[in-house]
Amino acid sequence: MKKLLLCALVGITSFASYAQKPSPMLLNPTNHTLILIDYEGQMAFPTKSIPIDQLRNNTAIVAGASKIFKVPTIITTVAEKSFSGPVFPELEEFYPQKVSGYIDRSTMNSWEDETFYKAVLTKGRKTLVIGGLWTSVCIVGPVLSAISEGYTVYVITDACGDLTKEAHEMAIMRMVQAGAHPITSMQYLLELQRDWARHETYLPVNNLVVKYGGAYGIGVQYSREMIKH
Repeated sequence: MKKLLLCALVGITSFASYAQKPSPMLLNPTNHTLILIDYEGQMAFPTKSIPIDQLRNNTAIVAGASKIFKVPTIITTVAEKSFSGPVFPELEEFYPQKVSGYIDRSTMNSWEDETFYKAVLTKGRKTLVIGGLWTSVCIVGPVLSAISEGYTVYVITDACGDLTKEAHEMAIMRMVQAGAHPITSMQYLLELQRDWARHETYLPVNNLVVKYGGAYGIGVQYSREMIKH
């Protein structure tokens, strides 16, 4: 409102200079690091707050988005060889372990792992986007720790899961009360795309949606076919 009044007072007739400035709170490919935590079989088996097929699809959307937009990404496992097992195939699809390398650790709070902490510092970005298993343990730990060190943190709520719905919801509430920003997997993808005129990522984004985007993806597939006719 103040900007509109100012424009009226000085006789400015165009507001384009204001409309073209997005909020600094919006995510873009160059302003954050993505952290994907413990998407492993043993962590998924007892997860009940979200159906596992949905969790896998949402994980794929997030991982695919970060790959398409070249977002710096850190992937962690916990006791991979002795307890938790391999990561989801959807994560391996975009970030093969042999190429990407995962940070395996013993601590529940990855922030307390020296290798992980150094990896975050090396990326050099003060905004973190985090998803993984379980919400109340392995997500709460690094989220609260990062916030206490001055990081801005986003939590991808539908790419997280826990033993119960209550455990997941209370963990999200706790993190939000501490200053974390909740977002969803599809929101993350579309916020990075932001403009459908960005042709270099238009097709990869829509292909990702068709494969893992549920009803939205079916809609995109349908539209593509109907346009041909």
